[in-house]
Amino acid sequence: MTNDPRKRSPNKHQPADDGEPEGSFRISEREREEVEESLPPRVQVLHEVIRIEGNAELARSVAALSWSSLAAGLSMGFSMLIPALLYVHLVGVPGGFLIVKLGYTVGFLIVVAARQQLFTENTLTAVLPLMTHPNWDALWRLLRLWGIVLVGNLVGGALFACGMVYMHVLDAATHAALVSQAEEVMRNSVLQMFTKGIVAGWLVATMVWLMPALPNAKVFVIVLMTWLIGLGNFTHVIAGSTEILYLVFHGDLPTLGYVLRFALPTLAGNIVGGSVIFGLISHVQVRSDDG
Repeated sequence: MTNDPRKRSPNKHQPADDGEPEGSFRISEREREEVEESLPPRVQVLHEVIRIEGNAELARSVAALSWSSLAAGLSMGFSMLIPALLYVHLVGVPGGFLIVKLGYTVGFLIVVAARQQLFTENTLTAVLPLMTHPNWDALWRLLRLWGIVLVGNLVGGALFACGMVYMHVLDAATHAALVSQAEEVMRNSVLQMFTKGIVAGWLVATMVWLMPALPNAKVFVIVLMTWLIGLGNFTHVIAGSTEILYLVFHGDLPTLGYVLRFALPTLAGNIVGGSVIFGLISHVQVRSDDG
């Protein structure tokens, strides 16, 4: 029996000394690239993609933000109108409410696909730059963006609701469905407006976070997340404002009632859900992973 290591039989259980962990297969460099491409993006990558997008939005001019947010407010009107139209045609159909709530996603699809400015998207996108480099300038740019986009969205939604009331484009059944939708929202207490707004803000932020992670499934992500908002009757300050303003223009609700009972608590809830909860937790997760 020899002690010469050159003459020993190779141990089949001994891993090859190639820097690979035991049990791994030998693959070519091209195959290794394919593996890396197939892996989901790291959370740091998602954070950075959204942060860069947020910086780009923060740098846009007042005019660009104003027109884009106005267009988004008008587009979100379809999240009020389409469910009402579907409801009229699906009365009595078992499970029809599931399809009715699917109509709620239309406005969001238009806004995201057209790259229009929606306030609740910016409760995450525009906040990450501030969380990454907190300073007064970043805070001012965030508040500037929020103010312009929120006003533009609400004006666009108000124009849509006003048009539906005074242009006489709706039949009696659709009008009744729109009134019923808005009255259902207004049956929530102020606290419910706030807490349901938290969930809606959280779901929109989740949508924004998932889209870079699933670039080939963006439509599915938008539809799923916003359908859940509609299905749960969670309160969204822009889509909901269009519904409630329809009541205001029709003379069924005073403007102050819209502001105090719906707009302010829902706005606060959307910000808490999108920025404070989802945005802050996601940012802390990234910082923790970075050590």
